Amino acid sequence: MTPIQAQSLPAIIENKDVIGQGKTGSGKTAAFGLGLLNKLDVKKFRVQSLVLCPTRELADQVAKEIRRLARGIHNIKVLTLCGGTPMGPQIGSLEHGAHIIVGTPGRIEDHLKKGRLILDNLTTLVLDEADRMLEMGFQDAIDLIFSLCPTERQTLLFSATFPESIKPITDRFMKSPITVKVESTHQESTINQHFYQVNDNSERLLAIRLLLQQFQRESTVIFCNTKIECQELANELNNYGFSALALHGDLEQKDRDQTLVRFANKSAAILVATDVAARGLDIDSLDAVINYHIAHDPEIHVHRIGRTGRAGATGVALSLISHKEAHKVIRLEEYLEQSIDVEDLPDAIVLNHDIVKPKMVTLQIDGGKKQKLRPGDILGALTGGKNISADQVGKIQMFPIRAYVAVHQTVANIALKKISEGKMKGRNFRVRKLN
Repeated sequence: MTPIQAQSLPAIIENKDVIGQGKTGSGKTAAFGLGLLNKLDVKKFRVQSLVLCPTRELADQVAKEIRRLARGIHNIKVLTLCGGTPMGPQIGSLEHGAHIIVGTPGRIEDHLKKGRLILDNLTTLVLDEADRMLEMGFQDAIDLIFSLCPTERQTLLFSATFPESIKPITDRFMKSPITVKVESTHQESTINQHFYQVNDNSERLLAIRLLLQQFQRESTVIFCNTKIECQELANELNNYGFSALALHGDLEQKDRDQTLVRFANKSAAILVATDVAARGLDIDSLDAVINYHIAHDPEIHVHRIGRTGRAGATGVALSLISHKEAHKVIRLEEYLEQSIDVEDLPDAIVLNHDIVKPKMVTLQIDGGKKQKLRPGDILGALTGGKNISADQVGKIQMFPIRAYVAVHQTVANIALKKISEGKMKGRNFRVRKLN
């Protein structure tokens, strides 16, 4: 077990309220997931557990993990209810009933107000990433949800940070909670940190280009503090020939899914993101993190850079700082208990280096789970016959009415032809390259 599981699970199983502080990757989902499954009555087809998450991506991740943990339990139903997706199918699913609901506060609030979701039989309420839900303005929705839950219930609250805004929730809605706090599971020794001085905002774009060209990484996340900066920086980098995608709260859900898929399967080298949008981001082997601005909170800085250097791999974290941000640097030095040395930016000669190009291309197939399409069907269609081998096919990700597959650049056109002209499940599917 991970430290947070070892410390929180006994109290959760004893039906006590628990406050858990731990970063993404600490194993908290399995801790509360095992706890709520332990006391679930499958024969009682009512909503017995509700898990609230700040974003759809995190909710999907949590639901997937709970289903994995529950695979030995027959006839268990886990339902995801999130904003940014059509209401109709959710209403239909609710009418059929569920044991466990995982969702975002706004959409859960909508269903509760319309009387489509009933919490009378709820035994466990979980708030996952509570700090982010409050940051995103979900306080009123959370208050309403609490007011409609039975008073005799178990409440579990997990958070990476504990701002003052969380205290009213723990004071009002939790009964003698057990507090568990674990340190980050990321070994900071595997992350090489560098800080660079910039004089003003006009220098930041050039600084980013210099760092990208100097370090030449295959996958980099650049964190911005605002949605506008995020989109503008991604646009500028693309103008200079980089393959960059923006991830922020103004994107439609389909575009968010597409962006995350393309970055995760290495068909885009750079993801420019806000903290809230990147919450729940689960990317294997992330090579570098760049802070366009230092984060407002030292814990968020540590959380950002903890996305690289995972599983013993060495990652790099690069941060731009200006004189106006001196107060943030001082707070960060106190938090890290180390002095921050500022380095010179790389020489402009690095701009002559070739820009790192992604090795993969993403194909979007207009068919998914609802058409009974499976990853094996797609892999078979691509590797059947000649020209494409299995090691030239990357990640295959399935959605209700779409599927995405990464293929090596060298066989992208062949793959496009194979799927568009071939058949899967006895029928043709439209396919296109995402650029």
